[in-house]
Amino acid sequence: MLRSTLGCLLLVALLLPAGLAAASDAQLASDDRIAELERKLEVLSEELERTRTAMAVPESPALESDHGLGPAASKVYRLTSGLSLGGYAEGIYTAYVADKGSNRNEIDLLRLVLYAGYKFTDRIVFNSEIEFEHAGEEVSVEFATLDFLLADWANARVGLLLVPMGFVNEIHEPPFYFGTHRPDVERRILPSTWRENGLGLFGTLLGETIEYRLYGVNGFDASGFSASGLRGGRQKGSEALAEDFAFVGRLDWKPLPELLLGVSGYVGNAGQDQIDAGTGLALPDALTALWEAHAQVRWRGLHLRGLFTRATVEQADRLNAALGTAPGSAGIAEEMLGAYAEIAYDVWQWLAPDSEMTLEPFYRYEWVDTQQTAASGYVRDETQRNHSHTVGVSYKPIPNVVLKADYRNVKAQQGSPADEINLGIGLVF
Repeated sequence: MLRSTLGCLLLVALLLPAGLAAASDAQLASDDRIAELERKLEVLSEELERTRTAMAVPESPALESDHGLGPAASKVYRLTSGLSLGGYAEGIYTAYVADKGSNRNEIDLLRLVLYAGYKFTDRIVFNSEIEFEHAGEEVSVEFATLDFLLADWANARVGLLLVPMGFVNEIHEPPFYFGTHRPDVERRILPSTWRENGLGLFGTLLGETIEYRLYGVNGFDASGFSASGLRGGRQKGSEALAEDFAFVGRLDWKPLPELLLGVSGYVGNAGQDQIDAGTGLALPDALTALWEAHAQVRWRGLHLRGLFTRATVEQADRLNAALGTAPGSAGIAEEMLGAYAEIAYDVWQWLAPDSEMTLEPFYRYEWVDTQQTAASGYVRDETQRNHSHTVGVSYKPIPNVVLKADYRNVKAQQGSPADEINLGIGLVF
């Protein structure tokens, strides 16, 4: 019995080191597998973060403009590299108070827009805006540019360019202007959204106190001008006639962070060497010139904005005749004038000083006259000479979303007033 017991103890003593060694090897192998798994997870996490950063960051745009573009369109410039996606949308309901029974009231998904950009390197950036209007009834490219970022004071841009005039042509997302509709001055004389094919330079000077843009673009198509303004002369980058070119420049100065002062100008022929099919007459050069001056104040919840613009069309009498407009009737004018001023104030800051919400009642007065000086031999269309009062409110639960309501009264020199009640919603991402 003793021998048997001693034999078992001897056998255990001989096998125990081998078992412990095997267990130790198994533990080391398990630790190595865990370490390898942790390393792979860390690599995967870094790759996912890099992909997320390259694809669409920031997720919500900082509400600042880069290189003259709106905040959502500026996202691509803030990436390290890769693809950026953004956009905006707006819907509007309009009821015509003074025209009951006219069946003019309407509700419209006015715009759904996608910004898509790609940052190839720190110096080469593609940016674009694709717009679906009226729930997809119209699809267009609002701009598509290739930027070469050389220095703060001198960068190059080529492609379908937003013409840098006025407040809303470049920054036209609904959270960044008051009223459900864009100002008439910036639709009929400065024909937003206005884009043409071209190239040019842009940059900032004196520590970003001064910002400029200087482009050469294809000119207007004068056959689209009318008594109501220049809007029909836009070529929009689609098979644009390029017999005549134009130059446009803009200069903005911010002497204080709260104050913006600026001017812009455009000049170029618009005849495009065309012959009107109806009359068989050649269109004149129709040199078209626009300029505007603007100012804005944003201070402690107070918003003030004003703009004045003037447009002239040389040889307007010959242009009217070539387009078949009979002498003695209303036609394209030689001179057009427009201006507006608006004021708004954020009252929510007094109710909740730390909230990101804003509630801004506003008022805008606007005057548009696309018949300021009639062409020789033609008369003014008095229905195109009007002024309007718009009073409303803009509510933002967050900075990227806006709810709007306003009442607009439009009075023409001749004709009935057109009172409107407008409701709108807008967002940017």
